[in-house]
Amino acid sequence: MIRHPLRLGMVGGGEGAFIGAIHRMAAALDGDWRLTAGAFSTDAGKNTRTGDLLGLDPARVYATYDALLAGEAALPESERIDAVAIVTPNHLHAPVAIAALNAGFHVFCEKPMAMNGDEARAIAAAARESGKQFALAFTYSGYPLVEEARARIARGDFGAIRLVQVEYIQGWLSGSLDTEGNKQAEWRTDPARAGLGGCLGDIGTHAFHLAELVSSLRVEQLSAELATHVPRRRLDDDVSALLRFEGGARGTLKATQVAAGEENGLRLRIHGERGGLDWAQMEPNTLTLRWIDRPAEILRAGGPGLGAGIPPLLRTPAGHPEGYIEAFANLYRGFAGLLRGDTEVRVPGLVDGLRTMTFVEAMIANAAGDAKWTDLPNGDYA
Repeated sequence: MIRHPLRLGMVGGGEGAFIGAIHRMAAALDGDWRLTAGAFSTDAGKNTRTGDLLGLDPARVYATYDALLAGEAALPESERIDAVAIVTPNHLHAPVAIAALNAGFHVFCEKPMAMNGDEARAIAAAARESGKQFALAFTYSGYPLVEEARARIARGDFGAIRLVQVEYIQGWLSGSLDTEGNKQAEWRTDPARAGLGGCLGDIGTHAFHLAELVSSLRVEQLSAELATHVPRRRLDDDVSALLRFEGGARGTLKATQVAAGEENGLRLRIHGERGGLDWAQMEPNTLTLRWIDRPAEILRAGGPGLGAGIPPLLRTPAGHPEGYIEAFANLYRGFAGLLRGDTEVRVPGLVDGLRTMTFVEAMIANAAGDAKWTDLPNGDYA
């Protein structure tokens, strides 16, 4: 049986944008998706040039996302897009997602899910009402050795978990890029486009999602500090939190974008009664296991000792590095599987989006108030 690529439309990601190109490469990597249409920029020239560069039919390069949804919905089902990828600044996530879901299209959205919890809940309501799939780009969950780490903790290799430490350390906003014309920095530090949190929403959500995903534990309480180091910056650029997990585990979360000289230092360490693990995004093909009663082990992507669920996440033999694009591609492959009816696929979606928005709001409330600890509700996100 021939498996045809699914058709993807994109909102945002025009000329000069970073994340749109990442999505396009990831979606194309395994042949599951073909970019067919887009509304890439509100700048008509950039929009047209992006469509031309990507080799799209000019008739399917639309001036607005409303025009894209209406134009594609009017096409025969065999020609119209199957899903919309949203790669805009945060303030457009909710309006585009809700409109796309209401128009009958599945959605793959950049994180964070929305500007605030109310918007996130509105997206979730639209997804449930439409019956369409909604996925979120929590990229780091797509790394093979992140899944290996999650599986080992879930089966109890380390005993009861005691410590969860996650950090996401960047330095690119150490200066005043946001007031010097850098478009990526500009919107991320603008409350009207980024939402409630700056660094918190941009990378703090990644750290929080990874910690809960791999540990298989929910945070029950947190104590937070949000700081802004660069003068006149309107949102946080430095975030710290103490975490209390269900079952008694304790944790720390550090996310910053003003650690001058740092690159993309996402690192997760989890320890239980019998040992622990250590994974870092800048060396993603290595997972270190440390034990209380025997020598440390180093697992390598594609090497021996990995679980049965890991080989399908890999594309090359051991020693041929895979990284960010491939992890992203695993999410797009999983999303395609969902649309084709594979109920066993696990892709970040509504639950992850709602949960991380709850985290953002709790962090801000705690940092602004006098309470030592703030509860993080374990709501019914299903």
